[in-house]
Amino acid sequence: MRASFLFSEVTTGLRRNLTMTIAMVLTTAISLALFGAGLLVVQMAGKTERIFLDRVEVQVFLTEDISSLDPECEQDLCSALRSDLEGTDDVVSVQYLSRDDAVADATERVFADQPELAELVSADSFPASFKIKMSDPDRFATIQDDFGTRPGVDSVLNQQDLVERLFGVLGGIRNGAFAIATIQAIAAVLLIANMVQIAAFTRRTEVGIMRLVGATRWYTQLPFLLEAVIAAIVGAALAIGGLFVAKSMFVDDMLTEVYDANIVARITDSDILLVSPFLVLVGVGMAALTSYVTLRLYVRE
Repeated sequence: MRASFLFSEVTTGLRRNLTMTIAMVLTTAISLALFGAGLLVVQMAGKTERIFLDRVEVQVFLTEDISSLDPECEQDLCSALRSDLEGTDDVVSVQYLSRDDAVADATERVFADQPELAELVSADSFPASFKIKMSDPDRFATIQDDFGTRPGVDSVLNQQDLVERLFGVLGGIRNGAFAIATIQAIAAVLLIANMVQIAAFTRRTEVGIMRLVGATRWYTQLPFLLEAVIAAIVGAALAIGGLFVAKSMFVDDMLTEVYDANIVARITDSDILLVSPFLVLVGVGMAALTSYVTLRLYVRE
């Protein structure tokens, strides 16, 4: 009897305030979808960081005299640099690239798909260098500090700086999604509060009669809370469905080239499934808490 009463009341309330219910569902869906997008960017950044840190290198560029006069790195200055680099803590490997090696690397790898640019590459375009792989990416700065001013060293390129810039871009996208999601969440909270107040007002006579015959305050207010929770669940389902659709129809196509080049990690269906329970919990929690507070503050029956 009680279950059928609650079902009837919830159904009646959702149908009676249909336009406001739809508005709340859509606002909640947009808010949760943006929140989910932010969580997906966080996951992407974490997986991308692992990809890059596994292949990030420090490159020590040598001066013109070494590049021109010591192509095999056999003279004292170059060989001493190599020996000291190999003896540095956390250095896994040191690879020497002569000018000819650098030209071959540029034409065969960097400009492999741009033959018109590869033809412009000459031996004078690149200095000789050491490519250094380290076991601890956080130790890259020690190469700059210890070798940046050494004789024979022209400059030190730390690829981790480039990685941090990429993560800065991903962080900006994540923060933007969270900021818009917060604004939408505020709108959803206000809509939930208004919906609960209007629903309670339109059924104030029924609630009053129920209170007179002994129904508890909690029992009379439960249908209003369930209405908001059901609307939030529908909104969460739409948000999750929207993320799957956006991934398959837009994100995958837009990021195909960077995915194939292994520049950023893929967003997979599993990633969306992983964040889905959080979206449902946030939506339900937001709706239940807002409804409860609204009923306590504004509904006195």
